[in-house]
Amino acid sequence: MTEAAAMEAKADPLLLPLDSWHREKGGRMVEFAGYAMPIQYSAEVGGGIMAEHEWTRTSASLFDVSHMGQLTVAGPGAGAALEKLLPADLGALKECRTRYSLLLAGDGGILDDLLITRTGEDSFRLVVNGATTHDDIAYLRAHLPEEVTLAYHREMALIALQGPLAASVLDDLMPGIADALPFMASASRGCSGTHLIVCRSGYTGEDGFEIAVPAEKAIKLADALLADARVKPAGLGARDSLRLEAGLPLYGHDMTASTDPVSADLSFAISKRRREEGGFAGADTILPLLAEGAPSKRVGLAIEGRAPAREGATIMVGGRVVGVVTSGGHSPTLGRPVAMGQVEASLTAPGTQLEIDVRGRKLAATVAPLPFVPHNYRRQGGK
Repeated sequence: MTEAAAMEAKADPLLLPLDSWHREKGGRMVEFAGYAMPIQYSAEVGGGIMAEHEWTRTSASLFDVSHMGQLTVAGPGAGAALEKLLPADLGALKECRTRYSLLLAGDGGILDDLLITRTGEDSFRLVVNGATTHDDIAYLRAHLPEEVTLAYHREMALIALQGPLAASVLDDLMPGIADALPFMASASRGCSGTHLIVCRSGYTGEDGFEIAVPAEKAIKLADALLADARVKPAGLGARDSLRLEAGLPLYGHDMTASTDPVSADLSFAISKRRREEGGFAGADTILPLLAEGAPSKRVGLAIEGRAPAREGATIMVGGRVVGVVTSGGHSPTLGRPVAMGQVEASLTAPGTQLEIDVRGRKLAATVAPLPFVPHNYRRQGGK
C-alpha cells in the first residue's frame, strides 16, 4: 500500500455526542484517542489553554470526556473475577463507592488505569481510557468467566465539571447531590426525566464531578451547566496542564504495558489484602518489587529557566543517562516548567540534582515531590 493509500484508508476520527456543541462554542478540534476533541476554545468562550486552566483553578470548567469507555461487569462472582486482573480489594468496596485501579498483564505491566465503582452485589461500573477501550474489552472478555457479562455503554456521554465552585454549580442544578457525595463516591439521579450517574472525581486535582448522561441528552446538560456564569468550557490543553500540576500520570505516557505499578509510583492502588494474599495478574513480579524496590521510579521534576522538557527527553547525571521524561510542560499556576519522568531508584530523593537533554541543550532539574500543586479534593462532601 502506498503512503497516499494508507492515509486514505485511515479512519476518520469518531465524533463525540457534543461535537457540534464544541464547534459552535469555538472549540479547536484535534484528534485524540481516535476522537475529534476540543483542545481549547475561542477567547469569547473559554479563552485559550492558559485562561481555561486558571478558570478551573478558581471557578468551574466543563470538560467533555465522552471518549472514555464506560463498561459494566456483572454476574455471579464478578468481584472475584475482576480481582484476578486488578489489585484492588473489591470485597471491601461498598456500594456506590469508587476506587482508582489498574488493569494488569500477567507480567505485571499496566494495560490501563481506570475507575471502578460497585453498583450492586455482583455489579461494577468501570471507566477506562478512550485509547485503550477496545483492547481492555478484549482482555476482560478473554479472562472473565462465561457467567460474568461485560457491557460497553456507547450510548452514554461523560461530562466532567471541575473546579472549586463545581459543587455549588451542581447543587443549584441538582439540589442535594453534591453534599451527599464525598470524594470517590457515586450516585444515580433522575433530572428532568434523564437518568444520570454522578461521581465525585476527576483528573484535574480540583474538586469536581464526572456525570454520565445518555448521549442524546448531553447537549441539554452541557447547556444547563454553561448557563451558569461560574462555568466555562475547557479543552484537552487545560486538562493536561492541570493533571500535570496535580502529578497525575497519563496512560500511554507516564505508564504503559512495559511499566509496573511500583515503577509508576502507583503502589497505593495495590490494597493491603492483595499485598498479603496476591492472586492478581502480575503478582509474582509486582510483590517482590513492593518489598525490595523497583530499579526506577516516576518522580516530579522542577526545571530551571523557562524552557519546558517534553516527553522523551533524556535525564542525565554527569553525562550518563539515568532516565527519561514521560510528561512535561509549562505550569500556569507556578509560572515555570515542570515534568515527570522515570529515574533510577538511587536518584529519586527530593532535591536530587539532574540534567535534562532537550535537543542538545542541558536544562538543570531537581527531583520534586508530587503533586506540584496541592490537590483540592473534598473528601467529606459539601461545598
